[in-house]
Amino acid sequence: ASFTISLRKVDNTTVTIKLRPGLSPSCRIRMKNIIWSELKIKPGENVTFTFTCSTPEKYFITEIQKNIDCVSGPCPFGDVHLYPPGLPRLNRTYIWDVKASTKAGLELKFSTSWLRQIEPGEACPDSISYNISSCIDKATVNIGTFCRNGSVSRVKLLGGVLMSLHLPWHSSLTTSGFNIANRASIKRLCIIESVLKEESSITLMSPNYPLGFPEDELMTWQFVIPPSMRASVFFHNYSLSNCERKEERVEYYIPGSPSNPEVFKLSDSQPANIAGSFNMSLQGCDQDAQNPGVLRLLFQVVVQHPQVDENVTHLVDLSKETNMTVTIHLEGWPNHIPLMSEPICLICKDPRTCDRVLTLTSGAVYRISFLCKDLSQLRITAEKGIGCMDIRWCQGKIYSLSVPKAITQLPIRLHKFIWKLLATDLINIEIMSPSLKLQQHVREQRCNTSYSYSIVSATPETQLNVGVFCPGGSIEKIQMRNNITISLKTFGKGFINESVPQDLKMSFVPHIKDECIFTVSPKPKAKVYLQTPNWPLSLPPYVSVSWFIVVPSKQTARLGFSRDRMGVACETGRAYVNIKEEILGAEEIVRREDELLPQPRNMHHNFWVNVSNCKPVDKTQLTLQFWVTFAEKQIDLGIILAVVAGAGVLTVIGLTVFCVKKKKKKTQNPMVGVYNANVNTQMPGRKGLFRKGRQNNESHVYAVIDDAVVYGHLLKESNGSVAPEVDVYRPFDGPIGSLPPSPPPFSFRKDIKRSSNTEEEPPPLMDTDQDTYTFAHQKSGQSEDNGDANKKDEGNISNKKDEGNTSVPLLENQEQDGLME
Repeated sequence: ASFTISLRKVDNTTVTIKLRPGLSPSCRIRMKNIIWSELKIKPGENVTFTFTCSTPEKYFITEIQKNIDCVSGPCPFGDVHLYPPGLPRLNRTYIWDVKASTKAGLELKFSTSWLRQIEPGEACPDSISYNISSCIDKATVNIGTFCRNGSVSRVKLLGGVLMSLHLPWHSSLTTSGFNIANRASIKRLCIIESVLKEESSITLMSPNYPLGFPEDELMTWQFVIPPSMRASVFFHNYSLSNCERKEERVEYYIPGSPSNPEVFKLSDSQPANIAGSFNMSLQGCDQDAQNPGVLRLLFQVVVQHPQVDENVTHLVDLSKETNMTVTIHLEGWPNHIPLMSEPICLICKDPRTCDRVLTLTSGAVYRISFLCKDLSQLRITAEKGIGCMDIRWCQGKIYSLSVPKAITQLPIRLHKFIWKLLATDLINIEIMSPSLKLQQHVREQRCNTSYSYSIVSATPETQLNVGVFCPGGSIEKIQMRNNITISLKTFGKGFINESVPQDLKMSFVPHIKDECIFTVSPKPKAKVYLQTPNWPLSLPPYVSVSWFIVVPSKQTARLGFSRDRMGVACETGRAYVNIKEEILGAEEIVRREDELLPQPRNMHHNFWVNVSNCKPVDKTQLTLQFWVTFAEKQIDLGIILAVVAGAGVLTVIGLTVFCVKKKKKKTQNPMVGVYNANVNTQMPGRKGLFRKGRQNNESHVYAVIDDAVVYGHLLKESNGSVAPEVDVYRPFDGPIGSLPPSPPPFSFRKDIKRSSNTEEEPPPLMDTDQDTYTFAHQKSGQSEDNGDANKKDEGNISNKKDEGNTSVPLLENQEQDGLME
């Protein structure tokens, strides 16, 4: 098809058809048998042309520029038309360059669709966009880019105007959508009028955004709002320039305000809950010539109906709290911020200071109100710090980790309460739950309460996700090293009722050896699942964790592991699982990472489970889970039969002795004497008591033999009441310490190579004098079959006290913790 464009000279319009940037000239313009890649039609020209392809819209764009002079001649007020007609269907950009005096600004008025400002780089849904710039002398200031269907109804500009309209090739729009209303002196860069008739939210930006607002300029936004509505202003993104003189500020003119204009810094909370229309102005300053900086602003205005409960205040008394902050926010904050166009909830600490997020600090009393239709959108996140720098001032104090009533009484759901417990290197933290106790959240035993605790322990070297716990379990206390973060997280609306008997407490205690020690005191017939911290990730390298399991006197515990092996391969050192009952002489069970874990076994006394990690090979992890069940103790049938048999033997012996004595009385035989010349016939003194070394004296040689002694071997074999006077081992009845068994130290876990390049196993461990309670490691020189032959020499070990006795250093540990979402 051919196209004819005729331009009148009086219209002062130029049409340019040119290739899209970056495209090869696969399509051309043919005019009078001449091929062109670009066509420019000037005022007064009449041109007919065709395209050499059937889809020119893929290759060409059209620019139509009209120059309007409002300085030397009359200004053409009224609607601005799209001229000329009959243009080919290409992407079109109409440009109106209006020259005007700086003493008489121009007003652009938009049709009923009005405009909506967008950020640079953002596209309009219908691909139709406007760009407005102000021309002062030779300087051009970009007022902004706008789409159709918004709230901006008018724009007044100082000096000339450069207005452009971009239309896609398929658009059927036939009107420009604006007119030049009049000329008026405004004495500022521009005035943007925005009309909001119903509940809505709009976003506006300062001129040249995100580049700098012109130096020492002033501009104003006028917001037309029905008297029955309320408006609130929120600054979302701003920056300040470097001022030499004056100060950058925001001024509000609010009808009825006792102090107009109200002046705010850009960093202040802006006015909220404004009744009716108001103006807002942005004032720049004289900038530093060497380092001007950038003044820019992006803000939001929210208009909504007055809330029924806007005058209802809630008292939040934090005057007796210390180191605590309370934040009231929308659900999903800060990761998810609702769209600016969505209805929002506002939290107000006074009638004019409202925001989506409100933070309250301890030591003060607040009266807050809510401008919100649905309070279920709001959440509370609180944080409290408890620290100890000197154990002399902290030891013995018990701190309650419960949510204050000032928070629970608000009509808002608590999302999370975080306690940050801070201590120095030599001070550790003990968390207790005396009455409710804690249950570890594991796959086999999930928490189903309305809240849970996530515990994270952080040392300078590592962070330990100890786990997720809820009330109603068997864990009585947890001891950890260094700084701890405990996060209470709620689920559903039942927290207020279920949390009334909160009994989580903490105290500061002296240094402990392991990274983490759990004290587990289960209920009778319970089954408890426990797993290593950092689950499902690995226990950190060289970290040791212990569990102390309390076994009631009339109960028997059965201990079992969920897997056969630890599942870790060591690059340096060894990983161990140590199990031992808390009774002297109890058997110690030790397994390395290359050995099978113990089979399920019964434990009759309180016992320890210790897990110590090595430095794992890449992609191997030490994750262990074990379970403990409890049942009533049962008397062994074999013991019962043995007791019955022993009683029978004693009865027989008694009858036999009785019969022999009766026979003696009848026969009245004299005692039998046996002469032995080597016998010392003196009565033994106090030193004659049977002691070790008895084989060296002669006190065991009988001078006279009683008839009853003839049957002494029967008494001995039947465990009778007549005990021989010999030394026997008696168990220690004194107190036993509560420290966990010492895990193998690092210096003995590392594989040390001899000069022959043969690997040697760590030497056996020695009991230490200083430990209140340790595993009974084998003595030097004894061998233990643990899968490998013991080696003789480990090289130079810095912990040796002498050649015959090696002192084993206690294992230093770190911590971890887990988080349930």
